[in-house]
Amino acid sequence: MNTLSDQSTQFSILSEKKQLQIIPELVTNEEGIKELTNFLLEHKSESPSLVIGKIYQTFANLENAKIKEFLETNFPTGIVPLKSERNLDYLPLQKALVRQDFQQADLITVEKLCELAGEGALKRKWLYFSEVDNFPDTDLHTIDQLWLMHSGGQFGYSIQRQMWLSVGCDFPKLWTKIGWKNAGNWTRYPNEFTWDLSAPRGHLPTSNQLRGAKVITSLFKHPIWDNNEEVKSKK
Repeated sequence: MNTLSDQSTQFSILSEKKQLQIIPELVTNEEGIKELTNFLLEHKSESPSLVIGKIYQTFANLENAKIKEFLETNFPTGIVPLKSERNLDYLPLQKALVRQDFQQADLITVEKLCELAGEGALKRKWLYFSEVDNFPDTDLHTIDQLWLMHSGGQFGYSIQRQMWLSVGCDFPKLWTKIGWKNAGNWTRYPNEFTWDLSAPRGHLPTSNQLRGAKVITSLFKHPIWDNNEEVKSKK
């Protein structure tokens, strides 16, 4: 398969790595776009993958009326099911992440976590670590999947947890690895954080980290990571 035409017509049988590599090329021609739209439709009922996420993200940022109509018709709320056990609206988070406005998405994420925690957290605008234990698996999964799918697997709680485990659950090492500390100094919010995909892996969401490690420890120890097979498969 040496030509772009060959790659587009056989996209579904390529490795995930190759699929991710050639998506930007395929959207430059009608044949490639057709193959990618068919791929999205074929996998519409499945749990989203990084390939699905990249196709959707690439389409969403194209100035192409036909593609925008295709997405609005077939994926009106995106590729991640916006499920919530508390009837929370995750569409604003989805929209911020689709347009790659990671700073706004971070603020919305904190707001949604406070909504999950209850009226007290909403008033104070931050969390007690004990409140995290009662977060529904469904909602944490939705939030994590939105961050994962719209960052190409760069950001999300499952990514941060994976990195935390990789350094032996040593938070000082994690802070440095994900760019929350530099030379022993906390990264100042918001101006010293990196709000785009050039950030270190796991840099976002910020997880209320300036109040210490208790909240994020509770997030990393939440039962979702053991109970949800879809999340476990991304570790």
